[in-house]
Amino acid sequence: MRRAFVSIGTNVNREWHVEVARQELLNAFREVTFSPVYETGAVGFDGSPFYNLAAGFDTDQPPEALVASLKAMEARHGRQRGGERFADRTLDLDLLLLGDLVLEAPGVQLPRDEIIRHAFVLGPLADIAADVIHPVLQTPIGRLWETFDPAGQWLRRVDLLPSD
Repeated sequence: MRRAFVSIGTNVNREWHVEVARQELLNAFREVTFSPVYETGAVGFDGSPFYNLAAGFDTDQPPEALVASLKAMEARHGRQRGGERFADRTLDLDLLLLGDLVLEAPGVQLPRDEIIRHAFVLGPLADIAADVIHPVLQTPIGRLWETFDPAGQWLRRVDLLPSD
């Protein structure tokens, strides 16, 4: 078993899709820790604000199977692939970390590089994984967040879900 951390984002029917993601992950992995929900600006395109959060759970699934499971969850809830990379999202589930695994394979990058580039990924992740060591940088996630330069990115906590 390894601890997996997933980034969750939506800017379409946001409250509903956050709850959908929560239920999908709880149904699949039973014991899941969720960060608070944050509202954030769209990055890379002119779009409506997103709701973002992070989730952590234990799994014995290999990374490729786990990513496939997350993509299936997205598809069940209207995620369209093949269009523009930066566009509105019904549901976006990205595997960020899987234990201390470092992997670059088709469709899988661990750790995911967005961790150190985007406040909407790192902030929620730091809420539930502050003491987890980034497997490449060898720095705790909480420390990465403390020293993060948001460079125009913003986060605003939204009291939507209780944190576990």
